[in-house]
Amino acid sequence: MEAKELEGLIEKHGSDRSALIAILQDLQRQQGYLAKKTMVLLSERFKVPLSRLYALATFYRSFTLKPTGRHKIGVCLGTACHIRGGQRLVDKMERDFSLRPGETTEDQRFTLETANCLGCCALGPVVVIDGKYESKVNPDKLDKILKNYK
Repeated sequence: MEAKELEGLIEKHGSDRSALIAILQDLQRQQGYLAKKTMVLLSERFKVPLSRLYALATFYRSFTLKPTGRHKIGVCLGTACHIRGGQRLVDKMERDFSLRPGETTEDQRFTLETANCLGCCALGPVVVIDGKYESKVNPDKLDKILKNYK
């Protein structure tokens, strides 16, 4: 992110330190992650130690410091989904894409996350791709679904 774009976000939210989380949220949405260069610019602009920004970014789970894939895949591993095969879906992603939870494929296509519960237990196992919920997913259905996300 360039300094001009960052200034636009600061104008939108205000230059008070209380706006830092909102600015970080917008940066996360725009960039897909919080880049070091951007964090340094923000630190300088707000005269806040870089370590403080990193403390904020690592405290909240919604922030990430690593680039994420174009498509974010979430697999529910709550009790109902786990019993119905949720872990098999995670294992399949590892076999097929060398992808473990919290990682992104080398080609930046997918990022895999797991969740303890997505709140739709009767539909499990549940997979969420880019915010779209898929129910009763098995390894074969996962293959068909992922073909749509190239």
